[in-house]
Amino acid sequence: MIINTGGRTDTVHYYSDWLLKRFEEGYVLVRNPLFPNKVSHYELTPDKVDCVVFCSKNYRPILKGLHNITDRFNTYFHYTITAYEKDIEPTAPKIEKSIETLQQLSAQVGKQRIAWRYDPVLLTEKYTVEYHLATFEKMAKAITPYVDRCIFSFVEMYKKLDANMPEIILLREKDKQRLAKGFGETVRRYGLYLQTCATEGDFSIYGIHASGCMTLDMLGRANDVAFKTLKHSGSRQHCGCIETRDIGAYDSCPTGCKYCYANKSPTKAREMHKLHDPNWPLLIGHLNTTDVVTHSNQKSLGLT
Repeated sequence: MIINTGGRTDTVHYYSDWLLKRFEEGYVLVRNPLFPNKVSHYELTPDKVDCVVFCSKNYRPILKGLHNITDRFNTYFHYTITAYEKDIEPTAPKIEKSIETLQQLSAQVGKQRIAWRYDPVLLTEKYTVEYHLATFEKMAKAITPYVDRCIFSFVEMYKKLDANMPEIILLREKDKQRLAKGFGETVRRYGLYLQTCATEGDFSIYGIHASGCMTLDMLGRANDVAFKTLKHSGSRQHCGCIETRDIGAYDSCPTGCKYCYANKSPTKAREMHKLHDPNWPLLIGHLNTTDVVTHSNQKSLGLT
């Protein structure tokens, strides 16, 4: 099975001590987001976990202890670095600081294990098409030597965006085409592989690939292993990823990104963060008397 550490919250940035401890102790408890009294027990051991996939906006807190995971497991790292400033991503590091941390991560784990995520792409009066194209150009020039690929997607207009980000401007098809064309021209200049993630539309005429951001081929190549050929069902429309198990919790990421799909609100996330106990196997809170813990049936994906 594939363990995902960053789909529901930025575990690396805010809960790195807990994450390292869970792999040290070899198991984790995960509360079901739809049925909160149901808790899954996952073994975090090399015989049960085929690959650990990270996704974060800030790897600095975990760099010192990361070898305790990478020495034992196949791994892959998604590093999100966007064009947005504090008005959109209130507590994310500045671009320059993020690139500095990326360079250190790449030196430690190898560029073949890192994807730069430039997503979601959204528009406001400040963050125009021209703004994105200019910023992406500067970032691609600095980042390309340290990553395997770049992955981008256009923002999905979730209902909560109406309340959390009223300044957002609807992306028109011509905006998407201009952005895709510009991104494609940029990556050709720097020799960077570019793909979309769970994005509707075919942008292959600009040299942009359509693929999942967590496929067995991608994870296998990064770790010099070959997984068996299995169907990638994806987790949502236009998604081509292999199934994973996320060990995080929704409504627990304090970064406060306005476009976030995983938080109901920044206030809720800050409240949840206060309930975190780094010594407990659950990310947020403790077990209740009504909770039912079930040991997950973890099956290896297998090697060819």
